[in-house]
Amino acid sequence: MSEQKEYWMTTHDQGSIKISEDVVASIAAVATSETEGVSGLYSSFTNDIVSFLGKKTPSKGVKVTFHGDNTVDIDICYLACFGTHIYDVAKKVQENVKSAVESMTNLNIGNINIHVAGVTFISSDNKEENLESQEIKSDEVKVIE
Repeated sequence: MSEQKEYWMTTHDQGSIKISEDVVASIAAVATSETEGVSGLYSSFTNDIVSFLGKKTPSKGVKVTFHGDNTVDIDICYLACFGTHIYDVAKKVQENVKSAVESMTNLNIGNINIHVAGVTFISSDNKEENLESQEIKSDEVKVIE
């Protein structure tokens, strides 16, 4: 069976332009991942199984829906970093995704729905590594008199 993909399409005097939902999902995924306070995108276990069995998902944690009036809705599911203000991070994700998708595809954004699936914690090992990388060794410091 062939996989049915949705495309946004427009026709001009020089030809037609088709943008796949995979492209929009990839743009949204990158914009989300680059937002401070986002630990990573999240997909459910069932999506992982479907992907493993050969059905490719456009982008893990991102769902794109095209509408007839040249608008697109985007659903994003991600994991938040512990200690961040979840509401502020979610608003920033919406802003970043809207800006990236509009500037790269010229599509009109309808809704950007955010789903925070969980919170990730930094393990104590990672904290120690971060502290060690920030320490200044006494033999590296020179005193100028």
